[in-house]
Amino acid sequence: MKKTQYLIIGAGIIGLSIARALKKRDASGKILIIEKEQDTAQHASGRNSGVLHAGFYYTANSLKARFTVDGNRLLKEYCREKGLPLNECGKLVVAMDETELQTLYELEKRGVRNGVKVELIDVAAAKEIEPNIKTHQKALYSPTTASVDPIKVCQSLKEDLKQQGVEFQWQVSYVRCEKGTVETNQGEIEAKQVINCAGLYADKIAQDFDFGHDYTIMPFKGLYLKYKTNKTAIKTNIYPVPNLRNPFLGVHFTKTVYGDIKIGPTAIPAFWRENYQGFTNFQSKEFLQIMGYQSQLLLKNRFHFRNLAVEEMKKYQKSYFVGLAAKLVQQIDAEGFSEYTKPGIRAQLLDRNTLELVQDFVVEGDARSVHVLNAVSPAFTCAFPFAEHIVSQYCPA
Repeated sequence: MKKTQYLIIGAGIIGLSIARALKKRDASGKILIIEKEQDTAQHASGRNSGVLHAGFYYTANSLKARFTVDGNRLLKEYCREKGLPLNECGKLVVAMDETELQTLYELEKRGVRNGVKVELIDVAAAKEIEPNIKTHQKALYSPTTASVDPIKVCQSLKEDLKQQGVEFQWQVSYVRCEKGTVETNQGEIEAKQVINCAGLYADKIAQDFDFGHDYTIMPFKGLYLKYKTNKTAIKTNIYPVPNLRNPFLGVHFTKTVYGDIKIGPTAIPAFWRENYQGFTNFQSKEFLQIMGYQSQLLLKNRFHFRNLAVEEMKKYQKSYFVGLAAKLVQQIDAEGFSEYTKPGIRAQLLDRNTLELVQDFVVEGDARSVHVLNAVSPAFTCAFPFAEHIVSQYCPA
């Protein structure tokens, strides 16, 4: 039986950042990270937009608001220190009409409360930043929004941790917990504390430890289309005004760290947890469970799920998908969106009791185990301060 002080399940950005925070507190601490894939960042951590968010979307009392501003700054500093690609191109949020303008004002208020550098500007000022933009009277400018290469960030963190003595075991899957011992497909591990950062399967593991019983993961598929015509059609990230009642930001233009342009993402309800493409990774038990919850959401129409589901499924039609993005700009070559990037799955937490999507981060645990149940966007941006919070609150020295 292998023994360690801390066992971290999952080598995504949150698992790596928690290991980093633990090593900052105690360089001699023994840490083992197990990952069911062959390397880091194989799921959400390596399949996200790469955008470092500024922090103006989130209500003032949320963990997201608490950690996004610092997370944005700290990840930029890390990229500069390590020589990793960083594109500080900013963001514009645009309104289509008077109704959306009111939401734009709300986003500005949230940004100011959260300590974000954000500014409401008129159309002329917006066009100086992005000549191709289309907006109604005003736009919200976020100069601190940036783009990184999420896989390179995770690879760099992995190498840092290896140099500090953190042990990694790849293609090692969690099976069950028995009397404080974790059983994997490669043998048993005994740890003083287990830290569950398993993303799409975090709820299942948490329930083995008697946590997370009020929740289940609902997967949503995110697709991006890459623009092949040129890299110059837009200069900055361009986002629509979001529906603040749900956690999705709508189809937008992303300027990647390498200057490429892509649109997305979708938030298409997925039918099993790793429903990336076709029937790959199909799990009949997951399918039945998720379809059961989706049926309830359709019947009761929680958070307007019927409209959301219909709207998102329409995005499988490329012309419709591109048309949504085209509304944000003066002109774009619709035929230029010819290549899909690797799809991602958002591990979105659903409250079983209320049938509502959980908007904020959720962590449960005790001295024996900690469970990161909801680490959705902007978790990548927030990773460093969020990890420090988890270690200080849940990991006894």
